[in-house]
Amino acid sequence: MSDLVRFSVSVERPLYEQFEELVEKSEYTNRSEYLRDLIRDRLVREEWAAGAEAIGTITLVYNHHLRQVSERITKIQHHHHRQILAVTHVHLDDDLCVEAILIKAPAEVIRHLTNELQREKGVIHAGLTMSTTGKHLH
Repeated sequence: MSDLVRFSVSVERPLYEQFEELVEKSEYTNRSEYLRDLIRDRLVREEWAAGAEAIGTITLVYNHHLRQVSERITKIQHHHHRQILAVTHVHLDDDLCVEAILIKAPAEVIRHLTNELQREKGVIHAGLTMSTTGKHLH
């Protein structure tokens, strides 16, 4: 960080005290680092809302015994082959599998794909974690 800017912020005392608790619980070494990450987090959410390219990890847990669930999941993934970067498949036990799908696409496409996979019969849970490509956060 070559060009630091100092600024002051005025907030109500209860809000300030809650902020101090958050910083302390988070184990950041200082308020500035914590605040920088809060700002970055908000900027990333704004990027997603504006349709910017994002990175997502979709985690699926499903029962592979249900009729053709694996084939249906694979077919959906093939429709997004240009955006899916990698898929990891793990057998949890005799019945359940988990897949982690890494995808790079506009945030709305990632959300849509997650919802589409979640609706498949046999999918127990579909979780989504999104991040940014970082292009605008330098």
